[in-house]
Amino acid sequence: MKPPKFLPAVLALALLAPPAPRAQPANPPAAQAPAAPAQIIRPPAGANLNISPKRVVLDRNRRTGTIFVFNQGSAPGTFDISLVDRVMLPDGQILAVADAQANSQAKTVADRVKSAQGLLQISPRRITLNPGQGQTIRLRVAGAPDDPATVELRTHLTISSLPPRESGTTAEQAAAAPPTGELRFQINALLGLSLPVIVRMTDPDVRAGFENPRITLERLKGPDGPQTPALSVEIVRQGANSLLGNVEVRTAGPKGEPLGVARGVGVYTEIDRRTIQIPLTRAPQPGERLEVTFTDDDSTPGKLLAKLDF
Repeated sequence: MKPPKFLPAVLALALLAPPAPRAQPANPPAAQAPAAPAQIIRPPAGANLNISPKRVVLDRNRRTGTIFVFNQGSAPGTFDISLVDRVMLPDGQILAVADAQANSQAKTVADRVKSAQGLLQISPRRITLNPGQGQTIRLRVAGAPDDPATVELRTHLTISSLPPRESGTTAEQAAAAPPTGELRFQINALLGLSLPVIVRMTDPDVRAGFENPRITLERLKGPDGPQTPALSVEIVRQGANSLLGNVEVRTAGPKGEPLGVARGVGVYTEIDRRTIQIPLTRAPQPGERLEVTFTDDDSTPGKLLAKLDF
């Protein structure tokens, strides 16, 4: 299974691209002096967030929800909290809707996303957490969709770190610094975490099926890595709502041997099917039958949603 490029609920952690490094000017060395190498200044260990839960589902009976954020790092951090619409592609990739709409192949899928942003209120919008400190973020459904036939809407609550105030170098500090003959860079990585927030307007209609299973050999550890047997299969969303569950591969029979598992597999409402790939502990023997199951981990945890024997 290809992991989503953003952490669902998957739920998946994403490291946002760091800002362009800031160069600190230094007085040029004498003409005869050899050029000093550039120096990289890495910041000390910073904030490290833990979020619970990794996914929020609201409906007619549960119109409020909470998310607890805890700084388990060694430094304080300030974080912006926002709602960002994201789209799932048929191969499991998660992209911001704005980015997907700029891609001709992904735009058709992105246009099917039904955003919950207009229905949700979140508080607070910015938090500062010291090491060992936590904060509760509250969500509330405060409206209804324009189309009464809407079944499910979704957005993603995104927590983005802000660079510390002391990051970078001011012009005054650069001018006052003694000449070193070095070009200095400071790198500040910005942390970004995202989790899906789903709003359901009706009782969930969760049904699924499997199609097009096949066993392939994949180099999962790079082009020079060993070949690993894997099951590729399509999960077909047959109901009106999104899916979230666990896929397990076993040898057929009452005492089937487990060969592979993929947990937290989602299929959002903008796609009708998703292809996943599950690494197997071994290749099936000639004539050996396999059993593939998909069990719900959403509205009815443990319920069998799909089964395939091949």
